[in-house]
Amino acid sequence: MNTADHSDDPARELATVRLAIAQAHATLAALRADVVAAERHFGSHAAAQLLEANEQLVLSALRVQTQADTAAQEAAVALREASRSAELDALTGLPNRLLLRDRLARAIASAKRHRCRAAVLFMDLNNFKQINDTLGHAVGDQVLRLAAGRLAASVREVDTVSRLGGDEFVILLGDVGHAGDAQGIAEKIGAALGAPGRIGDHVIRLSASIGISLYPDDGDEADTLIARADDAMYAAKRRGLRSFVFRHVEEAVQGTGPSPATLRALQRPLTAYEQAHADHEQQRALLQEANEHLVMAALTAQQLQAAAEQAQVRQTEILAVVAHELRSPLAPIRAAAALLNQGRADAPLLQYVQAVIERQVVHMTRLVGDLLDVSRSSTGKLRLQRQPVDLSELIDAAVQACRPAMDARLQHFLAFVPEGAMVVDGDPVRLTQVLCNLLDNASKYTQVGGEIGLSATAADDTLAIAVSDNGIGITAEALQKVFEPFAQDRHAIGFNGSGLGIGLTVVRELVEAHGGSVVASSAGIGFGSRFVVTLPLYAPPARP
Repeated sequence: MNTADHSDDPARELATVRLAIAQAHATLAALRADVVAAERHFGSHAAAQLLEANEQLVLSALRVQTQADTAAQEAAVALREASRSAELDALTGLPNRLLLRDRLARAIASAKRHRCRAAVLFMDLNNFKQINDTLGHAVGDQVLRLAAGRLAASVREVDTVSRLGGDEFVILLGDVGHAGDAQGIAEKIGAALGAPGRIGDHVIRLSASIGISLYPDDGDEADTLIARADDAMYAAKRRGLRSFVFRHVEEAVQGTGPSPATLRALQRPLTAYEQAHADHEQQRALLQEANEHLVMAALTAQQLQAAAEQAQVRQTEILAVVAHELRSPLAPIRAAAALLNQGRADAPLLQYVQAVIERQVVHMTRLVGDLLDVSRSSTGKLRLQRQPVDLSELIDAAVQACRPAMDARLQHFLAFVPEGAMVVDGDPVRLTQVLCNLLDNASKYTQVGGEIGLSATAADDTLAIAVSDNGIGITAEALQKVFEPFAQDRHAIGFNGSGLGIGLTVVRELVEAHGGSVVASSAGIGFGSRFVVTLPLYAPPARP
């Protein structure tokens, strides 16, 4: 239901009450005529009875009239309240757009009679959307009420402060002597809004962009003056003034306005205000910067705390994995020792037991060695015994070491190594460890009967060694952290859960210690994987 519907109800009720009063008066007049006629035809006793009945009717009529008058007054008050509510903004209590146009039309008529000016200030709060988004609409409504109160306190009682909607306000100044008066009000509004205000736990500082239009300089109709003040406000917002712009000044900037003499008359020097405004903006910027530092420090502290908690959880998981992997070789060693205690000394049994113990000891030694290598690389204690070494020889040694595991899985191995020496400046033991880790990793995660390949190519001053397989592949998520310590893909754990998941970490640390790089690639689950190690070729020092 619209506002007009509400306002019609009290008016209709008032008309009904007035009709009832008129009917009561007519009835009273008829009764009085009947009394006079009865006195003429009957005696005094009958006349007295009629008079008493008439008095009762009169009293009843008076009560009805009193009630009708009270209802009429209440209806009139309700009508005035409804009419007033229809002209005010529900949130701030300021005049709305309808009442503003009516007052602006009267101000224009008064200015025309008195041959003076009227001014329209169109104001828009800066960064109000950010307040709404960050602090919520409830705080935003309180900010609008705060702004409305400060605007009303900055103008005269005869002036009008109106809210058009959102964060837009219009201030109507009547009987303006010259443009400087409007400018003074704009300065006063800027200072009032800039004062800090507390809303709940938040300290709010407001600023606004204000556009000013003058009657009759910018138009002689209400809608025209509001529209041109709106244009000047957007000009102020675009220029980042955070204060005000006269519509004439904006026209002058575009080359369509009045002369410089007119501009000087419209806008007086603002040296003191501009200095105060600049000081305020500087203090505001410093406070904002300090607040940003505090927020960043708090976020950093939260991130550090989260990282520490995550590291603690990760450390617990790593210790569990290490304990499990180091415990695994102990069972075969314990079983072999039990066989030795049986007292059977035949040669085949001794050879079998010896082989079991040696394999498990080698496995445990390798696990411990990988852990030590990761620890040394993280603490900067990894040392290399570097020398010129032919990498083709290291490739042969690594293949011979990993061949038994590949043969046990019936895997096909192909190697493509160019003829001639491929000399690098490196630690032969560590480089052999890199190749063994890559070949062993490819064999572990390739199905029985799969294919494993190794190729080496030399170009310019670098040597690239690629180890590839057609195994289970690597997921895109795991590929991003495949070189991180103890990082293992879930489907890889299900396929072959042996190992600590630090073999590739050791590869990366050793390759980078030699000045090289290693890159992993995979098309996904079931499409195999490929690791490429790039090392600088050895360049003998130039002879003098």
